[in-house]
Amino acid sequence: MSLISEAIWAASPTTQRGQPTPLSSDPKGERIAYAAGKSIFLRSIDNPAISKQYTQHTTQTTVARFAPSGFYVASGDVSGTVRVWDCAGEGATKGEYHIIAGRINDLAWDGDSQRIIAVGDGKERFGHCITADSGNSVGEISGHSSQINSVSIRQQRPLRAATGSDDTSLVFYHGAPFKFNTSLRGQHNRFVFGTAFAPDGSVFASVGADKRIWLYDGRTGEAKGQIGEGVHTGSIFGISWAKDSKKFVTASADQTVRVWDPEAGKAVQTWRMGEEGVPSVPDQQVGVVWPTGRSDGLIISVDLEGNLNYLRDGNPNPSRVVRGHQKNITAAAISGSTFCTGSYDGRVLAWDISAGIAEKVEGDSHSNYVAGFAALDSKGEAEVYSVGWDDTLRSISVSNKIFTGAATQLSFQPKGVATSSGVALVPSSDSISIYSKGDKAGSLSVKYTPTCIAAHGPNVAVGGDDKLVHIYTLSGAELKETGIELRRATAPISALAFSGSGDKLAAGANNGKIYAFEATGDWTLITDRWSAHTARITCLAWDESEKFAASGSLDTNVMVWSVEDPGKRTKAMNAHKDGVSGVAWEKAGKVLSAGGDSSVKVWKMGG
Repeated sequence: MSLISEAIWAASPTTQRGQPTPLSSDPKGERIAYAAGKSIFLRSIDNPAISKQYTQHTTQTTVARFAPSGFYVASGDVSGTVRVWDCAGEGATKGEYHIIAGRINDLAWDGDSQRIIAVGDGKERFGHCITADSGNSVGEISGHSSQINSVSIRQQRPLRAATGSDDTSLVFYHGAPFKFNTSLRGQHNRFVFGTAFAPDGSVFASVGADKRIWLYDGRTGEAKGQIGEGVHTGSIFGISWAKDSKKFVTASADQTVRVWDPEAGKAVQTWRMGEEGVPSVPDQQVGVVWPTGRSDGLIISVDLEGNLNYLRDGNPNPSRVVRGHQKNITAAAISGSTFCTGSYDGRVLAWDISAGIAEKVEGDSHSNYVAGFAALDSKGEAEVYSVGWDDTLRSISVSNKIFTGAATQLSFQPKGVATSSGVALVPSSDSISIYSKGDKAGSLSVKYTPTCIAAHGPNVAVGGDDKLVHIYTLSGAELKETGIELRRATAPISALAFSGSGDKLAAGANNGKIYAFEATGDWTLITDRWSAHTARITCLAWDESEKFAASGSLDTNVMVWSVEDPGKRTKAMNAHKDGVSGVAWEKAGKVLSAGGDSSVKVWKMGG
């Protein structure tokens, strides 16, 4: 039995300050490709909740480009490896080629979808040209003395290519096979970040850290002139042409995206992100693509936070902003139709489950690692408590998607958070503290080190490094010891979850084993047979019927277990690269998971 993937709510593009972030669109203008973590995501433009994830890279990915045919994608990573894979079918890898001893910064396909030039920061060389199907050499990339940031290939014959480098020059190549023709110096006086041939091959353009835009003859490489001097006030990181070759778009650190008419030599449309006149580093625009194959003129830019901005002619603001996580998701919780996720950089998002789209939780967020969420089981306003390794407890209004009130400063690093009867319980290394409306209302010292916590009604379960689950009773803001200790685990407890009615408790351990108990009477064991995980259990959740429990683990797998048939399990292997950190049930038969690949996935129970 396996869990069937229903949707992938993708991670945001990985960005780096002072460095371009390449975006690519397929020939039909239906999907964009980008690098995120160790994965490549192919994302539907019109329905961003639909994505495809390629996970075969073993190091941080840097760039992905669709072939002009639309059937393949070439992607590069920081180890200097380029992989060519099928993007129309199952994502099978066609070839894996080691290009340089260092980071791949950019790559380009020729018009026949047969040759690829990959460039970057190597040790012996800064780039190479290969055939896509066999990796055979079809030219040398030479003439630069520093890392190459960008490459573009003319799509018509005679074949031409241009590269831009940190050495402030461009090199023009004739092909195929590609060989050095001329070095273009003097146009730029700082790093060259972008080069792009017009689709008709008549001209190509270059942009860089000196805020300049230069145009060149597409056949001879001869410099034709500079346009728009002084218009951009920050480094220009990205450039992309319209399919009619009459306009192109640039993205800059000055928070603007501009459309240019090269004939007139001026900008004809400008979008400014953030507040006018207020410098904002997260709003720096570090990449842009003008998807070909579309008739609506849509442009997509990416800012330093990884948000994808949908820009349309005549609308001064983005018509849509697609958000996601750039860093590992470290905690998740569900509240009604909202799925809250937090990552280790402190970013907290609220996902609309029906649409698969995230909004940033506004207000005073955590400054680093989000350690846990707990939905408040109150009858009034839906609320979620969060704790982070900035040693704070915070409250989120789910309906308004905003942090409310002031953050409660903790005097310890929280091990998790649970809520019951309107209070929040936060374990530290030697105690469990109780908070009511942001104020500390009580505390109980313990002789073991708590590792996780769960609560429902008067029952509070605390997992310990002593391999026991300790049961307490909550009365108002006071925790009372019951003397009940659940002794089944053979490793420290790492995750706990009560069922919706509070009648059952699931406990996961560091060695991958899961135990289920009746949470009434004498806390009898339901089963200790849930033991297919091979690493620490990080998260557990019960469905509404309380017949099934879902689990996530550092072993990258998500599993669903049956109370009635404990030997049976439904599994999603390799659900999240770098481990699973959150699971929740949306409704019967449907599981949400989040993990180290910064994405959220929707699974349905299947055969």
